[in-house]
Amino acid sequence: MRLRMTIMAALAALAGSVALYPLFSGRGWFWSGLGAVAVVAAAGLLTRHFRWPAVFGAVGGLAALHLYLTARFTASEAFLGVVPTPESLRRLGDLMREGWDAANQYAAPVPPVPGIMLLAVAGIGLVAVLVDLLAVRLRRAAPAGLPLLAMYSVPAAVREDSVSWVAFGVGALGYLALLAADNHEQVGGWGHVVFRSPNAPARPDTGAMAAAGRRIGVAAVAVAVLVPAVTPGIHSRGMFGMGSGGGRGGTQTVTTPDPLVSLKRELTRPDDLLVLRYRSDDSDRPDYLRLYSLDRFDGDRWTYSSLQSTARDRLSDRRLPEPPGLSAVPTRQVTTRITVRRQVRNLSFLPAPYAPSRVSIEGDWRVHVPSLMIYSLRDSAGGRSYTVTSTRARPTASQLRVAGRTPTDLYNRYTFVPDRIPREVRRLAHEVTAGAATAYDQAVMLQRWFTQNGGFQYDLTAQPPQRGSDLVDFLINNKRGYCEQFAASMALLARVLGIPARVAMGYTPGTQVTPGVWEVRTRDAHAWPELYFEGAGWVRFEPTPSGAAGQGTAATPDYSEPTVSSNAGSTQEQDTSAPETSPETSDSASPSATARRQDDLGADAGTDGGQSGGGGAPIGWIVGVLLALLLLAAPMAARHVTRRVRWASVAPRSGGAGGASPDPGEAAHTAWREMRADALDHGLEWRPSDTPRAAARRLGELLELDAPATQALGRIAHAEELARYAPSRPQTPPETLRADVRTVREAIAASVGRRARLRARLLPASTMGSVRSVSRAAGGRLADAVSRAEALTRRLLPRRPR
Repeated sequence: MRLRMTIMAALAALAGSVALYPLFSGRGWFWSGLGAVAVVAAAGLLTRHFRWPAVFGAVGGLAALHLYLTARFTASEAFLGVVPTPESLRRLGDLMREGWDAANQYAAPVPPVPGIMLLAVAGIGLVAVLVDLLAVRLRRAAPAGLPLLAMYSVPAAVREDSVSWVAFGVGALGYLALLAADNHEQVGGWGHVVFRSPNAPARPDTGAMAAAGRRIGVAAVAVAVLVPAVTPGIHSRGMFGMGSGGGRGGTQTVTTPDPLVSLKRELTRPDDLLVLRYRSDDSDRPDYLRLYSLDRFDGDRWTYSSLQSTARDRLSDRRLPEPPGLSAVPTRQVTTRITVRRQVRNLSFLPAPYAPSRVSIEGDWRVHVPSLMIYSLRDSAGGRSYTVTSTRARPTASQLRVAGRTPTDLYNRYTFVPDRIPREVRRLAHEVTAGAATAYDQAVMLQRWFTQNGGFQYDLTAQPPQRGSDLVDFLINNKRGYCEQFAASMALLARVLGIPARVAMGYTPGTQVTPGVWEVRTRDAHAWPELYFEGAGWVRFEPTPSGAAGQGTAATPDYSEPTVSSNAGSTQEQDTSAPETSPETSDSASPSATARRQDDLGADAGTDGGQSGGGGAPIGWIVGVLLALLLLAAPMAARHVTRRVRWASVAPRSGGAGGASPDPGEAAHTAWREMRADALDHGLEWRPSDTPRAAARRLGELLELDAPATQALGRIAHAEELARYAPSRPQTPPETLRADVRTVREAIAASVGRRARLRARLLPASTMGSVRSVSRAAGGRLADAVSRAEALTRRLLPRRPR
């Protein structure tokens, strides 16, 4: 039956499932998975008891898992709550489809909805079946690590952060325990140990080999945990969350999940959660809060080019680089104080109005100069408050219409279109903008086509485009989608027309709750196109329908709604955005304007708690150093506690009229143990076979003791001899023995070198030996318990005769 290996295989599968913890809110999934693992292990025991072939053992495990899932999730449709029926099978299929759809709608951690729970429990159960088959039935414990590793790949595939090193350590220890149990069973298969006569040669001592194996296993796990944590490029956040990523002169690639994947999840969440709250001094409706700037289109999807981060990109208390191309239109300075909810996770890019000119925030935050995206290699915006001063452009339609020539390098980069773009899309771009005299007029006609006369409808149930054919279907056939399709399509059509374009992602302004205070929720997640016009820089357009029939809080910019000019007619504009400051006066007027805004917003509007952008305290390093100090101090503290406990056990105890005297013999034993521990701690040889007198003589020969130390050593040895061989004779008082032990300890410390004294204080050998003894004893007790359980099972389930 291999009960021990069955138990270890189940424990390894259960330990591996701990890696799934970041995917779920709550702990119900773990207890349901525990039930699945237990059922699979029981099925494996039964199939091996009846000596079924291995293939039937795996089938039996799957059948038991099916019964468990039926009882757990579809008991009302099953016969007697366990036996599957056609109705229960259909219900299981429906739950799996619902779980798959919910997993694509929610962002981790997901709520414990039945469909998602079913998928999780079924996955854990399947891993348990494979581990049981490989490690127990086929006796191949090493390959059983592959299905265990699969459970670590799931959170790594859907989350930005890696699995916690604690969870990895739990799973790794479970796998090592499985390997150790398999090795123990294989060696035990050669038979029992035969004890030989005392005069026969001693059998080989395998304890050292076993200890070496344990050390190698622990070292391998430690290397697997620590090396990825401290190696740049393997783990961006580094040890204790403090990634190197940018030491002086170093370069690190910034990696994040696909922004467009999380956009759909945010827009379709059943619960419209609060993301952030901000205060703005903008006299008009605040501008969008941008997170990402997607500059690259590969023919199927938009994404941003790889960001190479260096130490020069760190924010400091200085102005950010000037936004490209913004030189000939009026601007105004806007100050925004943003507070992100603590519950928001993994937000490594800062929401900020474009174009940010100064950011005040704690932590290691950096800026991507070409796009002015603000990001961090190790920090998250969740729970932070920060202040953004941004330069908001106020272009007019006439200024955009007479924009200058785009620089060649920028034009080539932002008008690139892959050759495999369908011909229908290229023809459509020219048809929609037929008659437009300028690039600006073409952009306005594209926006109007999407929002007014193109027949498009806003629909969150539409699937995001994955291939070029999906884009053609959206533009020409069904014309149903949400902001991703609208923004991506307009940016692509603009590039086809030779207008530099990119896709921005972030949040709309949200909803105003009090004068000057706005709230942004998950439904305000949005994508929009940005088109480049020399003199105005990157300008936002809004092709997504807004209002009740579209993206509720989206807004079309005023400069994008004039009457479009053509070659045959004149131009009529609706310029509602008059210039407020000129480029020449905006900078000079900013100090007093900023001061007035701080008076309106409060004293903390322009600062972030007195901290500058890069001056955050290295909390991760502080915690790591404290943990390291605690680990170093643990052996020393254990030695100190052991010494106090030993002497406390022989201290005089009050009681009765005259008080109770301690046992003199026990005091002698305590003094002898303490002197032995002190000798071992300082690296001196101690032979267990020596008598107290011989041990004292050996110590006297090793050390150069003065007269008081020699007398103290002799009294301790004499007291130990009396306690062993003549306990009825008068003994030395405990106070005298304790003072003698202290004298001998000081003499030993004075006789050895400084390194030995330091080792005795920090890493006392007596304490480390006690830890090893306790661990061996605990392992022996666990092995005995498993053996007794195995014997009990054999008695309850006798083997059938062959």
